[in-house]
Amino acid sequence: MLIAGIYLPGVIRYRHMIGILGGTFDPIHYGHLRTALDVQEALELKHIHFVPLKHAVHKKQPGTEAELRASMVQAAIAQHPGFVMDDCELHNDRPSYSLYTLQSFRRQMPHTPLCFLLGMDAFRDFLSWHEPMEILKLAHLVVMQRPGEEMPDAQLQQLVAERSVENAAALRQQPGGSILFQPVTQLAISATDIRLRAQQGRSLRYLLPDAVITIIEKLKLYRPS
Repeated sequence: MLIAGIYLPGVIRYRHMIGILGGTFDPIHYGHLRTALDVQEALELKHIHFVPLKHAVHKKQPGTEAELRASMVQAAIAQHPGFVMDDCELHNDRPSYSLYTLQSFRRQMPHTPLCFLLGMDAFRDFLSWHEPMEILKLAHLVVMQRPGEEMPDAQLQQLVAERSVENAAALRQQPGGSILFQPVTQLAISATDIRLRAQQGRSLRYLLPDAVITIIEKLKLYRPS
């Protein structure tokens, strides 16, 4: 049970938790995949749903069509048990607000703990998102913290003090409402750099899965038109 942001033991523990990782994935790369694996293992998540966004809200719109980005995600995760390509945002013309995505998941999984994965940079802007406290009602926030990253500034300190928990066991006591800072592997890989390398005809090997490289090279993605 959650009372004033504090979990009380002995009420209920849900067996399975689901992770949700949204992004433009233009393209998906090992920086996404390694951190997702870190979280899956640490929290013992049954599945992590990779949700390619059709219409980005807080960043520049992706230059690659949503269906192609989804195809790259599917190719990247095809051999990994527990990773799921979820196309729930691809059929919507509305902006891809996290609130709407989580509402869709909650309708399908009314009692399952949902763990919404986001990086520290995104979390620092969390209070400026569309209906942030409604998001917290729907899901837990799992903030993927890389080595050396500083904790949020003072604006978020009160929320963190009220909602943060120390481990996955606490997350299993409620479907949502908590914040967990989860250490993950540091991989300094960016989709922007990958697109630039592809544009220049440079090798993409070891930055993203070979199956994704094959799609990029076959379709000549990111090359000048």
